[in-house]
Amino acid sequence: MKTAVVGAGAMGSLFGGLLAASGEDVTLVDVWREHVETINAEGLRIGSHEGNRTIGVKATTDPSSVGPVDLIILFVKSYDTLEATRGALPMVSEDTVFLSLQNGLGNVEKISEAAGSDRVIPGTTAHGCTLIGPGEIFHAGSGPTIIGERSGWVSERVRGVRDALERAGFETEISRNIHGDLWSKVLVNVGINPITALTRLRNGELLEDPEIKGVMRKAVEEAVGVAEALGIDLGYGDHVERVYDVARATGMNRSSMLQDVERGRRTEIDALNGAVVRLAEGLGVDVPMNDALTAAVRGLEIERSRRDG
Repeated sequence: MKTAVVGAGAMGSLFGGLLAASGEDVTLVDVWREHVETINAEGLRIGSHEGNRTIGVKATTDPSSVGPVDLIILFVKSYDTLEATRGALPMVSEDTVFLSLQNGLGNVEKISEAAGSDRVIPGTTAHGCTLIGPGEIFHAGSGPTIIGERSGWVSERVRGVRDALERAGFETEISRNIHGDLWSKVLVNVGINPITALTRLRNGELLEDPEIKGVMRKAVEEAVGVAEALGIDLGYGDHVERVYDVARATGMNRSSMLQDVERGRRTEIDALNGAVVRLAEGLGVDVPMNDALTAAVRGLEIERSRRDG
């Protein structure tokens, strides 16, 4: 399967690198020229708690140089999804499929707008990874990757993508309720990411303070209410406790939003808590905690832009 990974940050490099190591024909596509040049010259360096390895994988800043591919995996930030999908169109042939393993809500709709809804396979992953520098990432933790057709049908193409990911070492499940799975990941991000960004705490440290845990609980409960009002099947169980469990299991991780704030980059708050707020407004549902967290993180972004500008 010829594959292009669009957005070769930490997660894109991880998936693209390990797919290449498993024998797949992979090209990483990214706008960061130094990263691309380092990978082409020296290989992709992947560190982990088990050790370090270097993988040979192709990389480019020019999607039109890749040619038609079977699979395009999108790992760009949610706010870049539409532009990145349009930029990837030179790699699209009649049977090309887009796989989104991105954070947040709205990515599938943006890909569909640019490339057609019949080309999109939604998904989510629990892997944790950090970009160290040009050509180097650190794989901090593993977890399941879940993919599925929006219709719930287990198609041959989704099986093919699952098999390729499995050969590369990614534990991958096919879901018949991918909408619920995407929302379950959103609940985790809603309850962890903005609070780590505001407090500068690691995931596990959020659980050490009862008041912070209360903020997490309220943010998640509000998001659950919105999902249920939309008719999303979240499955059974205590959704708040699940978020606590994820924070505990990834205790030493610095969330992606915290990393963005520390690096002075725009966050994905609009695709997470901000998306919950927008959907709630349309439903007439009150989500004051998500509203406050969204405003606070946007305040961080305003402060950063003023400082940099």
